Amino acid sequence: MESLFSAMIVLLLVSSSCFTSSEALTSNKGNITIKWDLMTWTPDGYVAVVSAYNYQKQRSIPSPGWKMSWRWTRKEVIWSMVGARTTKQGDCSMFKGNIPHSCINKPTVIDLPPKTPYNQQIANCCKGGVLKPGLESAFQISVGQAGTTVKTVRMPVNFMFTAPKQQYICGPTKNVRPTTFITADKRRMTRALMTWNITCVFHKAT
Repeated sequence: MESLFSAMIVLLLVSSSCFTSSEALTSNKGNITIKWDLMTWTPDGYVAVVSAYNYQKQRSIPSPGWKMSWRWTRKEVIWSMVGARTTKQGDCSMFKGNIPHSCINKPTVIDLPPKTPYNQQIANCCKGGVLKPGLESAFQISVGQAGTTVKTVRMPVNFMFTAPKQQYICGPTKNVRPTTFITADKRRMTRALMTWNITCVFHKAT
């Protein structure tokens, strides 16, 4: 219940905030940049908001949309997601009671469709995977069996970003300056606990 409560707080925070990092506005043009913002700790992990920014000036991600995958470095599981889902749940038979959304070591995530119920959405989600130049796509993820401090948590690795008829090559996961957010009334600024950055470069059309 505590994990669910934390996730709801993050959902409200991000839904009423906007991304203000000057780095995101001025760098990585021509790339897809993934940002993994840790927003709050939970009893066995954390809640994060994952965003994909399309800095390609003339290249859209068309329907049926993008897919994103990575590899966990420990035995992490995904307890829940908002604004996206994994394509497979995997073997969660070792869990009793609460069953994770995904127990796969290398999950693949896809966007939700535009008509997704509002209570299952987060800001900038649910576009059916379509990502136009200059825009972003985002989802919220609750990760369990993970570290619960900046010293014990581990970054996911081996990111892959794919799109219809497009191949991308993603670089390593990097620990960068935490993202800052500003509330809708512009009277308060907040900061992610940690931010990880992955840059994916367009390779070729297929």
